[in-house]
Amino acid sequence: MAVPKRRTSKARKNKRRSHWKAKAPALTRCSHCHQPKPPHIVCPNCGYYGGREVIKPKVEET
Repeated sequence: MAVPKRRTSKARKNKRRSHWKAKAPALTRCSHCHQPKPPHIVCPNCGYYGGREVIKPKVEET
């Protein structure tokens, strides 16, 4: 069975893990109301997707 001869140093371990970063969520503008929204998702603000209304937006009562 293969066993490491030397301990992996912290610097070497951290260099290997340097690409394990969380990415910021990608946002696009809604083509109808121009609010930021995730791509390929119905707009939560106006309810439009692909140029047509898919759901009715929730109206908040005060």
